[in-house]
Amino acid sequence: MNQVTVHAPGTVANLVCGFDVLGMCLDKPYDIMDVRLLNAPGIIITSRDGFPLPTDPAQNTAGAPLLAMLEELGQPIGFEVIIDKKIKPGSGIGSSAASAAGAVVAANHLLGNIFTKEDLVRFALFGEKVASGVKHADNIAPCIYGGITLIRSIFPLDIVSIPAPPLHVTAVHPQIEVRTADARQILRKQVLLKDAIRQWGNIAGLVAGFMKNDYDLIGRSLEDVLIEPVRSMLIPGFDEVKTKCKAAGALGGGISGSGPSIFMLSKDAAAATEVEKVMQEVFTRIGIDHHTYVTTINQQGVKII
Repeated sequence: MNQVTVHAPGTVANLVCGFDVLGMCLDKPYDIMDVRLLNAPGIIITSRDGFPLPTDPAQNTAGAPLLAMLEELGQPIGFEVIIDKKIKPGSGIGSSAASAAGAVVAANHLLGNIFTKEDLVRFALFGEKVASGVKHADNIAPCIYGGITLIRSIFPLDIVSIPAPPLHVTAVHPQIEVRTADARQILRKQVLLKDAIRQWGNIAGLVAGFMKNDYDLIGRSLEDVLIEPVRSMLIPGFDEVKTKCKAAGALGGGISGSGPSIFMLSKDAAAATEVEKVMQEVFTRIGIDHHTYVTTINQQGVKII
């Protein structure tokens, strides 16, 4: 086999309180990527849908991870990558991670699965560095491992899969762009100890809620006192959406990654659908185009088609 097609799914990073350490894989949306093994060195990047992607592999979120993989392999081979970019950059649903993870999972499949999942995360981090200037794995890890993941450490890499009860995810992508690099730039460099303690309690509570199948604990723990108060100012309608979605039955939620997408978790499909209606109503009223998704947790991650 010298060619493979993959679905590279969207992800929700941070999960409100777990900045850079928690992430969740979604069933939809997802990018579609064709990756072909070449008998000559080099990386070729092509956009199938015409979306303007960098063709220099070193500046492309799919290309940079493959360059790192090839450097470690030390063999005179290359890859051609054709991307149908369904998850637009700047959406907050893991666009760069989908490209990076999809590329390395597909390439590894063509090579006979010689690398571990941890290796693939390590390579894919180069794509996140291209996108934001920082190697963060809270989108990459769930995209490759599936489900919900805890990134205990980046250096050295230590990824823990977190079991969770059935959850429905509603997300809205307002058609405005919030660049990850810009969203990081506005964050406070120092925090109060009392705020840090509250945040640690919420992270521990959220992980415990997932593992104990405790929906009430999950809802109580979906609180962010460090990042959301700053980043939410970049998203029109955020506070109204969050308040009304919880009133409509959502357990809770917040900014997906660096935004502008907003996600909410619900116990069942009926509540998730009501939450979608709330999101649509708010953004329609304030005059911002938007896309919504009602989905579930993807337990597989990048899928070989």
